[in-house]
Amino acid sequence: MKEKKGFGKIVSIVVIAVLALIVISNSFAIIPTGYTGVRVTFGQISNSVVPNGINFKIPFVQEIQKVNNKQQDITFSDTISAETAERNEVFFSGVTVTYQINPSKSSWIYANVSDYKNNLVSENLVASALKGSSKSLMPNDVTNRNILEPLVKDNIQKSLDEKYGSEVVKINKVVVTNATFDDEYNNKIAQKQQAQMAYETQQIENKTAVEKAEADAKVKLRNAQAEADALKVQAEAEAEANKLLEESLTPNVLKNATIEKWNGQLPKVQGAEGTIIDLGDLDDVNYSNVSSNEE
Repeated sequence: MKEKKGFGKIVSIVVIAVLALIVISNSFAIIPTGYTGVRVTFGQISNSVVPNGINFKIPFVQEIQKVNNKQQDITFSDTISAETAERNEVFFSGVTVTYQINPSKSSWIYANVSDYKNNLVSENLVASALKGSSKSLMPNDVTNRNILEPLVKDNIQKSLDEKYGSEVVKINKVVVTNATFDDEYNNKIAQKQQAQMAYETQQIENKTAVEKAEADAKVKLRNAQAEADALKVQAEAEAEANKLLEESLTPNVLKNATIEKWNGQLPKVQGAEGTIIDLGDLDDVNYSNVSSNEE
Protein backbone atom coordinates (compact mmCIF):
# COMPACT_ATOMS: atom_id res chain seq x y z
CA MET A 1 0.00 0.00 0.00
CA LYS A 2 2.77 2.38 0.89
CA GLU A 3 4.50 1.68 -2.44
CA LYS A 4 1.27 2.36 -4.36
CA LYS A 5 0.76 5.63 -2.48
CA GLY A 6 4.36 6.65 -3.20
CA PHE A 7 3.99 5.87 -6.90
CA GLY A 8 0.71 7.78 -7.09
CA LYS A 9 2.31 10.75 -5.41
CA ILE A 10 5.13 10.75 -7.93
CA VAL A 11 2.67 10.58 -10.82
CA SER A 12 0.72 13.48 -9.37
CA ILE A 13 3.87 15.54 -9.03
CA VAL A 14 4.88 14.79 -12.61
CA VAL A 15 1.43 15.70 -13.92
CA ILE A 16 1.39 18.92 -11.92
CA ALA A 17 4.87 19.78 -13.18
CA VAL A 18 3.89 19.13 -16.78
CA LEU A 19 0.74 21.21 -16.38
CA ALA A 20 2.78 23.95 -14.77
CA LEU A 21 5.22 23.93 -17.67
CA ILE A 22 2.35 24.08 -20.13
CA VAL A 23 0.81 26.99 -18.27
CA ILE A 24 4.11 28.82 -18.01
CA SER A 25 4.95 28.24 -21.66
CA ASN A 26 1.57 29.63 -22.63
CA SER A 27 2.00 32.64 -20.39
CA PHE A 28 4.68 34.29 -22.51
CA ALA A 29 5.20 35.11 -26.19
CA ILE A 30 8.48 36.15 -27.75
CA ILE A 31 8.20 38.72 -30.55
CA PRO A 32 11.44 38.84 -32.61
CA THR A 33 13.05 41.98 -33.98
CA GLY A 34 11.31 43.31 -37.06
CA TYR A 35 7.94 42.01 -35.92
CA THR A 36 5.07 43.26 -33.77
CA GLY A 37 2.41 41.26 -31.97
CA VAL A 38 -1.38 41.36 -32.04
CA ARG A 39 -3.10 40.30 -28.82
CA VAL A 40 -6.27 38.23 -29.28
CA THR A 41 -8.53 37.47 -26.27
CA PHE A 42 -11.28 34.93 -27.00
CA GLY A 43 -11.25 36.14 -30.62
CA GLN A 44 -11.33 39.81 -29.66
CA ILE A 45 -8.44 41.71 -31.27
CA SER A 46 -6.79 44.39 -29.16
CA ASN A 47 -6.07 47.75 -30.76
CA SER A 48 -2.75 47.94 -28.93
CA VAL A 49 0.31 46.59 -30.69
CA VAL A 50 2.56 44.20 -28.76
CA PRO A 51 6.23 45.25 -29.10
CA ASN A 52 9.10 42.88 -29.81
CA GLY A 53 10.63 41.01 -26.91
CA ILE A 54 9.08 38.78 -24.20
CA ASN A 55 5.42 39.60 -23.53
CA PHE A 56 2.99 38.13 -20.96
CA LYS A 57 -0.38 36.68 -21.90
CA ILE A 58 -3.13 34.88 -20.07
CA PRO A 59 -2.72 31.14 -20.72
CA PHE A 60 -5.45 29.51 -22.79
CA VAL A 61 -7.32 32.83 -22.86
CA GLN A 62 -5.07 35.05 -24.94
CA GLU A 63 -2.82 34.48 -27.92
CA ILE A 64 -0.35 36.83 -29.56
CA GLN A 65 -0.02 36.70 -33.36
CA LYS A 66 3.19 37.92 -35.00
CA VAL A 67 3.04 40.45 -37.85
CA ASN A 68 6.09 40.91 -40.09
CA ASN A 69 7.11 44.58 -40.31
CA LYS A 70 10.24 43.98 -42.37
CA GLN A 71 10.53 44.63 -46.09
CA GLN A 72 8.78 41.84 -47.94
CA ASP A 73 8.73 40.85 -51.59
CA ILE A 74 5.73 39.51 -53.39
CA THR A 75 6.20 38.24 -56.95
CA PHE A 76 3.42 37.78 -59.48
CA SER A 77 4.13 35.01 -61.96
CA ASP A 78 1.18 35.63 -64.28
CA THR A 79 1.64 37.80 -67.37
CA ILE A 80 -0.25 41.09 -67.22
CA SER A 81 -1.61 42.48 -70.49
CA ALA A 82 -1.93 46.25 -70.94
CA GLU A 83 -1.99 49.01 -73.56
CA THR A 84 0.19 52.03 -74.22
CA ALA A 85 -1.00 55.58 -74.86
CA GLU A 86 -1.04 54.68 -78.57
CA ARG A 87 -3.14 51.57 -77.89
CA ASN A 88 -0.29 49.16 -78.56
CA GLU A 89 -0.70 45.91 -76.65
CA VAL A 90 2.14 45.23 -74.22
CA PHE A 91 2.78 42.26 -71.93
CA PHE A 92 4.42 42.53 -68.50
CA SER A 93 5.91 39.60 -66.60
CA GLY A 94 8.16 39.02 -63.62
CA VAL A 95 6.57 41.78 -61.53
CA THR A 96 7.91 42.02 -57.96
CA VAL A 97 6.59 44.46 -55.36
CA THR A 98 8.58 45.25 -52.21
CA TYR A 99 6.35 46.51 -49.38
CA GLN A 100 6.45 47.12 -45.65
CA ILE A 101 3.68 47.16 -43.00
CA ASN A 102 3.66 50.09 -40.60
CA PRO A 103 4.24 48.58 -37.10
CA SER A 104 1.64 50.85 -35.52
CA LYS A 105 -0.97 49.51 -37.97
CA SER A 106 -0.34 45.80 -37.39
CA SER A 107 -3.46 45.29 -35.24
CA TRP A 108 -5.65 47.17 -37.70
CA ILE A 109 -4.40 45.10 -40.65
CA TYR A 110 -4.79 41.83 -38.73
CA ALA A 111 -8.34 42.77 -37.82
CA ASN A 112 -9.50 44.23 -41.14
CA VAL A 113 -7.64 42.45 -43.95
CA SER A 114 -8.67 38.86 -44.45
CA ASP A 115 -5.65 36.62 -45.02
CA TYR A 116 -3.49 39.75 -45.10
CA LYS A 117 -0.32 37.80 -45.91
CA ASN A 118 -1.71 36.97 -49.35
CA ASN A 119 -4.28 39.70 -49.91
CA LEU A 120 -2.71 42.87 -48.52
CA VAL A 121 -1.02 43.69 -51.83
CA SER A 122 -3.20 41.76 -54.24
CA GLU A 123 -2.45 40.82 -57.82
CA ASN A 124 -5.56 42.62 -59.04
CA LEU A 125 -4.45 45.85 -57.37
CA VAL A 126 -0.96 45.60 -58.84
CA ALA A 127 -2.29 44.70 -62.31
CA SER A 128 -4.66 47.67 -62.23
CA ALA A 129 -1.86 50.06 -61.26
CA LEU A 130 0.39 48.61 -63.96
CA LYS A 131 -2.27 48.97 -66.65
CA GLY A 132 -3.01 52.54 -65.61
CA SER A 133 0.67 53.42 -65.74
CA SER A 134 1.12 51.81 -69.15
CA LYS A 135 -1.89 53.66 -70.53
CA SER A 136 -0.21 57.00 -69.83
CA LEU A 137 3.09 56.13 -71.52
CA MET A 138 4.29 56.09 -75.11
CA PRO A 139 5.69 52.80 -76.49
CA ASN A 140 9.29 53.95 -76.12
CA ASP A 141 8.74 54.82 -72.45
CA VAL A 142 6.71 51.78 -71.43
CA THR A 143 9.75 49.53 -71.97
CA ASN A 144 12.05 51.92 -70.12
CA ARG A 145 12.25 50.58 -66.57
CA ASN A 146 13.59 53.88 -65.23
CA ILE A 147 10.33 55.50 -66.31
CA LEU A 148 7.85 52.64 -65.85
CA GLU A 149 8.79 51.27 -62.43
CA PRO A 150 8.65 54.54 -60.43
CA LEU A 151 5.29 55.33 -62.02
CA VAL A 152 3.87 51.89 -61.15
CA LYS A 153 5.22 52.24 -57.60
CA ASP A 154 3.45 55.57 -57.14
CA ASN A 155 0.18 54.21 -58.55
CA ILE A 156 0.26 51.13 -56.30
CA GLN A 157 0.93 53.35 -53.30
CA LYS A 158 -1.97 55.59 -54.26
CA SER A 159 -4.31 52.59 -54.60
CA LEU A 160 -3.25 51.18 -51.21
CA ASP A 161 -3.74 54.56 -49.52
CA GLU A 162 -7.23 54.80 -50.98
CA LYS A 163 -8.04 51.26 -49.86
CA TYR A 164 -6.49 51.13 -46.37
CA GLY A 165 -5.65 54.73 -45.54
CA SER A 166 -2.34 56.55 -45.58
CA GLU A 167 0.72 55.22 -43.78
CA VAL A 168 -0.62 51.68 -43.43
CA VAL A 169 1.45 49.96 -46.12
CA LYS A 170 4.52 51.47 -47.74
CA ILE A 171 5.64 50.45 -51.23
CA ASN A 172 9.44 50.60 -51.34
CA LYS A 173 10.16 49.32 -54.82
CA VAL A 174 8.61 47.78 -57.92
CA VAL A 175 10.53 45.66 -60.42
CA VAL A 176 9.12 44.83 -63.86
CA THR A 177 11.48 42.29 -65.38
CA ASN A 178 9.97 42.00 -68.86
CA ALA A 179 7.87 44.27 -71.05
CA THR A 180 7.26 43.01 -74.59
CA PHE A 181 5.01 43.86 -77.53
CA ASP A 182 3.27 41.49 -79.92
CA ASP A 183 5.12 40.26 -83.03
CA GLU A 184 3.38 42.67 -85.40
CA TYR A 185 4.45 45.68 -83.40
CA ASN A 186 7.97 44.31 -82.95
CA ASN A 187 8.27 44.00 -86.74
CA LYS A 188 7.12 47.60 -87.16
CA ILE A 189 9.64 48.73 -84.58
CA ALA A 190 12.42 46.82 -86.34
CA GLN A 191 11.52 48.42 -89.69
CA LYS A 192 11.34 51.84 -88.09
CA GLN A 193 14.74 51.36 -86.48
CA GLN A 194 16.25 50.26 -89.79
CA ALA A 195 14.78 53.30 -91.52
CA GLN A 196 16.09 55.54 -88.76
CA MET A 197 19.55 54.02 -89.02
CA ALA A 198 19.54 54.49 -92.80
CA TYR A 199 18.44 58.09 -92.37
CA GLU A 200 21.13 58.79 -89.79
CA THR A 201 23.76 57.17 -92.01
CA GLN A 202 22.66 59.34 -94.96
CA GLN A 203 22.75 62.42 -92.74
CA ILE A 204 26.29 61.60 -91.69
CA GLU A 205 27.35 61.08 -95.30
CA ASN A 206 25.70 64.34 -96.35
CA LYS A 207 27.37 66.19 -93.51
CA THR A 208 30.73 64.69 -94.44
CA ALA A 209 30.26 65.71 -98.09
CA VAL A 210 29.30 69.26 -97.10
CA GLU A 211 32.25 69.54 -94.76
CA LYS A 212 34.60 68.28 -97.49
CA ALA A 213 33.16 70.75 -100.00
CA GLU A 214 33.54 73.57 -97.50
CA ALA A 215 37.11 72.50 -96.76
CA ASP A 216 37.96 72.35 -100.49
CA ALA A 217 36.42 75.78 -101.00
CA LYS A 218 38.47 77.19 -98.13
CA VAL A 219 41.64 75.68 -99.62
CA LYS A 220 40.88 77.20 -103.03
CA LEU A 221 40.13 80.54 -101.41
CA ARG A 222 43.39 80.46 -99.49
CA ASN A 223 45.32 79.52 -102.64
CA ALA A 224 43.65 82.30 -104.64
CA GLN A 225 44.35 84.77 -101.86
CA ALA A 226 47.97 83.67 -101.69
CA GLU A 227 48.33 84.04 -105.47
CA ALA A 228 46.72 87.47 -105.37
CA ASP A 229 48.99 88.52 -102.53
CA ALA A 230 52.02 87.29 -104.48
CA LEU A 231 50.96 89.24 -107.59
CA LYS A 232 50.39 92.31 -105.45
CA VAL A 233 53.83 92.03 -103.92
CA GLN A 234 55.40 91.53 -107.36
CA ALA A 235 53.51 94.52 -108.80
CA GLU A 236 54.51 96.69 -105.87
CA ALA A 237 58.14 95.60 -106.28
CA GLU A 238 58.09 96.37 -110.02
CA ALA A 239 56.45 99.73 -109.40
CA GLU A 240 59.04 100.58 -106.78
CA ALA A 241 61.83 99.53 -109.16
CA ASN A 242 60.39 101.63 -112.00
CA LYS A 243 60.05 104.58 -109.66
CA LEU A 244 63.67 104.31 -108.59
CA LEU A 245 64.77 103.90 -112.23
CA GLU A 246 62.75 106.92 -113.30
CA GLU A 247 64.24 109.03 -110.54
CA SER A 248 67.76 107.95 -111.50
CA LEU A 249 67.44 108.69 -115.28
CA THR A 250 68.45 112.40 -115.35
CA PRO A 251 69.19 114.17 -118.73
CA ASN A 252 72.94 114.00 -118.19
CA VAL A 253 72.77 110.29 -117.42
CA LEU A 254 70.76 109.67 -120.57
CA LYS A 255 73.18 111.79 -122.63
CA ASN A 256 76.20 109.95 -121.30
CA ALA A 257 74.53 106.60 -121.91
CA THR A 258 73.81 107.63 -125.50
CA ILE A 259 77.37 108.80 -126.08
CA GLU A 260 78.78 105.59 -124.62
CA LYS A 261 76.74 103.48 -127.00
CA TRP A 262 77.43 105.73 -130.17
CA ASN A 263 79.92 104.26 -132.64
CA GLY A 264 80.86 107.62 -134.12
CA GLN A 265 78.73 107.29 -137.26
CA LEU A 266 75.68 109.36 -138.04
CA PRO A 267 72.60 107.50 -139.19
CA LYS A 268 71.63 107.19 -142.83
CA VAL A 269 68.29 108.47 -144.17
CA GLN A 270 66.41 107.81 -147.43
CA GLY A 271 66.13 110.70 -149.94
CA ALA A 272 63.19 111.71 -152.13
CA GLU A 273 64.22 109.47 -155.02
CA GLY A 274 65.00 106.50 -152.82
CA THR A 275 68.72 107.36 -152.53
CA ILE A 276 70.47 106.69 -149.24
CA ILE A 277 72.10 109.80 -147.82
CA ASP A 278 74.85 109.40 -145.30
CA LEU A 279 74.51 112.23 -142.83
CA GLY A 280 78.19 111.87 -142.08
CA ASP A 281 79.05 112.82 -145.69
CA LEU A 282 76.88 115.90 -145.42
CA ASP A 283 78.81 116.97 -142.43
CA ASP A 284 82.08 116.55 -144.36
CA VAL A 285 80.76 118.64 -147.28
CA ASN A 286 79.46 121.32 -145.01
CA TYR A 287 82.75 121.38 -143.19
CA SER A 288 84.67 121.78 -146.50
CA ASN A 289 82.43 124.62 -147.59
CA VAL A 290 82.88 126.36 -144.37
CA SER A 291 86.65 126.06 -144.67
CA SER A 292 86.64 127.49 -148.22
CA ASN A 293 84.56 130.42 -147.21
CA GLU A 294 86.88 131.22 -144.40
CA GLU A 295 89.80 131.30 -146.78
